[in-house]
Amino acid sequence: MKLLRYGAAGQEKPGLLDAQGVLRDLSGIIPDVAGKALTSGSLAKIKALDPQTLPKVDGAPRIGACVGDVRNFIAVGLNFADHAAETGAEIPKEPILFNKAPNCIVGPNDDVIIPKGSKKTDWEVELAIVIGDGGSYIPEDKAFAAIAGFAVCNDVSEREFQIERGGQWAKGKGCPTFGPLGPWLVTTDEVKDVQNLAMWLEVDGERVQNGSSKTMIFGCAYLVHYISQFMRLDPGDVITTGTPPGVGLGFKPPRFLKGGEVVKLGIEGLGEQQQHFKAYQG
Repeated sequence: MKLLRYGAAGQEKPGLLDAQGVLRDLSGIIPDVAGKALTSGSLAKIKALDPQTLPKVDGAPRIGACVGDVRNFIAVGLNFADHAAETGAEIPKEPILFNKAPNCIVGPNDDVIIPKGSKKTDWEVELAIVIGDGGSYIPEDKAFAAIAGFAVCNDVSEREFQIERGGQWAKGKGCPTFGPLGPWLVTTDEVKDVQNLAMWLEVDGERVQNGSSKTMIFGCAYLVHYISQFMRLDPGDVITTGTPPGVGLGFKPPRFLKGGEVVKLGIEGLGEQQQHFKAYQG
């Protein structure tokens, strides 16, 4: 299934994209694509429905983030071997974890605001895991049973804040609008091989990232297992899993976003995003 949320920001309704690409309203079935609605039991009930019995949504409403009320937005750093190489970093022996502020999540096509004082705003196409049943101390061989599905994420990053301002990476990762998510959540049964998906990103029509999830150092199942050793993963939590090469920091000289650019990105089978980057006006 492809689950999504549509409508004005802060007033999104739950929806389903049927096999013909028609948007169907799910608000009579679940209150939101969030929390307990993403557990395996709830998803099974939605899957058992005949989509043709759900109300059709007319027009072309705004598409919001594919998951609502996200409580934990966890990110993994330097998790692609070819991206680690372009930054000159050593391959991590264990996953590098940091938090993105949950309230930085926006719709996949919403504007991204370059923060006040930014000099080094960067892009990162990433594969996001959306937790379903979740739990603590999840065995790796049972990790996929704890996952609701997958989505596209742009892990927008301010490199000066992240690297040069001291402290943890969170400084450069959680600015408002730095977490476009969606367009939809694709449930695990529709993803044949999550560790072999093409990933790409363009800036003003120039392809700058062109990679694959097959170069991830730590795969999705291992990440869910690993993270669950340190915190409980709850339904609706999001884990964004790292980026392939081609980020602005990796160019020689580095290239960063100043405002006015259009960034388009996508992952095979998971959809596409497009954002206008705009300079902070305060």
